Amino acid sequence: MPEKTVWIARHGHRFDFAYPEWFVTAERRYDPALSDQGFVQVQQLANRLKQEPIDHLFCSPFLRAIQTAHPISQLLNLPMKIERGLGEWLNPDWMTEYPQTSPLEDLMSKYSIDPPYSSRLIPHYPESESEMMQRMARIADQLVTEFSGNLLLVGHGATVGGITAGLLGENLIQQTPLACLTKIVYSKKQWKIELKADISHLDGSL
Repeated sequence: MPEKTVWIARHGHRFDFAYPEWFVTAERRYDPALSDQGFVQVQQLANRLKQEPIDHLFCSPFLRAIQTAHPISQLLNLPMKIERGLGEWLNPDWMTEYPQTSPLEDLMSKYSIDPPYSSRLIPHYPESESEMMQRMARIADQLVTEFSGNLLLVGHGATVGGITAGLLGENLIQQTPLACLTKIVYSKKQWKIELKADISHLDGSL
């Protein structure tokens, strides 16, 4: 495989973190949007990545991840490929059923989404931690093998840790702050981490 870079970003601050009562009456209670703070964070994230040579943008189907990827998609002029394999850990301690997400048709009316793309991996509920990590390893291998060039994967804390562990063969990510960014590079026949940063360190010096 030729040299390539994989960027992995976690979504920004969630609406239900700011307003926990939203969960009680929400139509899709496991699919909150970003909070106002989250929108500020993801704009900073987009500004950090706008000069990077990224060829494909993949995103979890959860709204908070799509809204995180949206400003990046606009700045890079890249449509989002919605990949369910990058979605949240389907932990039964967090969720009582398979989480509903917005219909693709609704998302396409608001965001730049690549309509021909279909998810390469569909997760199943409930999901243990080891099953989630195996899923992330499988989708990481699938995407880096199938798609040439540099990739950006936008998802969740589980996405950051699971994809990193899948590519490197060990989990070197102990913390995944909101709107964090990880850069993994394939060079000389091996993967290595070149950047781990949270939003407070996302400036042009990294």
